[in-house]
Amino acid sequence: MTGFNYEKDADGIVTITMDMDGPVNSMSDAFLPLLSDTADKLEAEEGLTGVVLTSAKKTFFAGGDLNMLCQVTEDSAEEFFHGVEATKAVMRRLEKLPVPVAAAINGAALGGGLELALACNHRVAWDDKSVQLGFPEVTLGLLPGGGGVVKAIYLMGLMASNEYILEGKRVAPAKAQASGLIDATVATLDELLPAAKAWVKAHKDDEAASTQPWDTKGYKIPGGGVNHPAVAQMLPAAAAMLQQKTRGLLPAPAKILDIAVAALRVDFETAMRIESRGLTYLACTPVAKNMINTFFFQMNQISGGASRPKDVEPQKTRKVGILGAGMMGQGIAYVSAMAGIEVILKDISQEAADKGKAYSEKLLAKRVSKGRMTEEKAQGILALIKPTAANEDLQGCDLIIEAVFENIKLKHKITQELEGYLAEGGVWGSNTSTLPITQLSEASRDASNFIGVHFFSPVDKMPLVEIIMGENTGDVALAKAFDYALQIRKTPIVVNDSLGFFTSRTFGTFIDEGVRLLSEGMHPVKVDNLGKAIGMPVGPLAVYDEVSLELSRKAQETWEEMGIDTSARDGAVARDVVNTMIGEHGRGGRHHGGGFYEYAEDGTKAIWPPLLDIYYKSEVNIPVDDAKDRLLFRQVIEALRCLEEGVLRTVADGNIGSIMGIGAPAWTGGLLQFVNTYGLARFSSRCDELAAVYGERFKAPKIVADKIAAGETFN
Repeated sequence: MTGFNYEKDADGIVTITMDMDGPVNSMSDAFLPLLSDTADKLEAEEGLTGVVLTSAKKTFFAGGDLNMLCQVTEDSAEEFFHGVEATKAVMRRLEKLPVPVAAAINGAALGGGLELALACNHRVAWDDKSVQLGFPEVTLGLLPGGGGVVKAIYLMGLMASNEYILEGKRVAPAKAQASGLIDATVATLDELLPAAKAWVKAHKDDEAASTQPWDTKGYKIPGGGVNHPAVAQMLPAAAAMLQQKTRGLLPAPAKILDIAVAALRVDFETAMRIESRGLTYLACTPVAKNMINTFFFQMNQISGGASRPKDVEPQKTRKVGILGAGMMGQGIAYVSAMAGIEVILKDISQEAADKGKAYSEKLLAKRVSKGRMTEEKAQGILALIKPTAANEDLQGCDLIIEAVFENIKLKHKITQELEGYLAEGGVWGSNTSTLPITQLSEASRDASNFIGVHFFSPVDKMPLVEIIMGENTGDVALAKAFDYALQIRKTPIVVNDSLGFFTSRTFGTFIDEGVRLLSEGMHPVKVDNLGKAIGMPVGPLAVYDEVSLELSRKAQETWEEMGIDTSARDGAVARDVVNTMIGEHGRGGRHHGGGFYEYAEDGTKAIWPPLLDIYYKSEVNIPVDDAKDRLLFRQVIEALRCLEEGVLRTVADGNIGSIMGIGAPAWTGGLLQFVNTYGLARFSSRCDELAAVYGERFKAPKIVADKIAAGETFN
């Protein structure tokens, strides 16, 4: 039988075991009636001495029904609000029971799951890595609306709760206990239920134990109220920092902060209603719908292996060879060793290889110094990385990834020289950011085992791997690359071959449009500020400096050498600017002595003064909305072209890849999802307006008109 199983023992303790239909317990349509019926039974139960709430599933409770949340509109907002209030009212009945109530948390309790646990007087969790606790709602454009914001404030105070409610941090039970979210942990699952019952039994006659902090007379919120000097000083700074971080594009953090402050000003019940109104408001926003669609549904689609060949057995990587110990190679070595994979880090000299390993030493030492890892474990990880200049050390690698300079002759030479060291059935990967995999694979003995494995810098921080299928790449190679990406805890997207594939191609348009705005006379500071104003992490000129103007010049030379026709890219303006900056002024980018910016020794930067003399025209007045749309729409249009041309295999890959790979604004839900919420017809019309003023590059691809005609969106 599924539902909430009810069992009373000889001590008068009732154990409620949640076992709802489906793989997890969640706030589905069935939840409220089940909890309400359970509350009725508990309130009527004679001889009740306490309650333990636990789960028969691997998770404790999964939280809210996101499908339902996506359906909320302004027309249904009031009904949704009353539904939230009704759910809270039933959980309050659990809180108001005159006996102690304990939560035995056997698995993940996130969002609504943690809120349900907070409705209990005592929370004990199994201290296992599979158990995560937190409020991830803000990462989906929402807030913890089942009491999470208000109760976090009451338990931890305003400042200590920020990392949970404003950042969506997920923590292990030990950290949750230290923060005050839970009260105790146990080492084994077998100890969990007995520990919860023991606490209930020990406190059966303790009125204080059965009373929540927010219901306790005279209770003071940790850290003080709004008039406390520390809090009063922090609030203006917190608001300013939020604005700086979100640029006003993400409504959830601001709404959470408003509710958190309200919780310090008003009584508990009023604060809870304000919280419900806040969740209702956010559920109606397109930002929330975008983020839920992409970061939950599409992310689960990708992580679940939708792009992986179904009939290929799991392909665990045991020994990986990495060719090139530079910035990318050393990062790949680190994340591979962190996943427990043996690493052969090869460069042309032992010195260069050793330098590459030193990168991992530095990162691991930092972890040890912060208490995030023991010295013993760090040394064990380092021992997995063998720096070498000897080809023979690559023998038996089941995966080799070359991460050398973007030169096809060099890549061909390395492939021919070293491919033979692969283990039988081994796969060759190229960490190229632009060069077509099909052409690179021409040097391979077996193109079916040749695949693109494109990492992003810095590798240890960037969560995405772009897997590129050449025309002859086989399913086994794809499965190998896909499984390896998951093994090193990265999110893989799978795309088909093209110059620049999906991410580099799309990101290139952002840089190109920024350079165009500069060349048209816009002040360079304004260009970069408008880039950040749409939600990009860095402005186009600043990021071009980091990528390197010199590198893009050499890439163009490589493409020409390969016979690749780039005329369709309309990159003449950017090439002219690059030629001027490098050819006339020696400005090749940050790592070449400076580019659009000059860089001080203390890490600060400022616009290179002659740049204003070369390009800035004070009389030029490009409307701000036009400039912002140009910077965003170029990327969206290119993403649509990638989908139209079959470079993108799925919409999910496009949305996740654009956000996690190139920093597309999170509020959009990804570049393709942006079109859905903007409205396809409206998007097409705006493209026409931009094209009429700024050029044909803004014409909407045909796929948009096709979707409009079919009455479809990009899903």
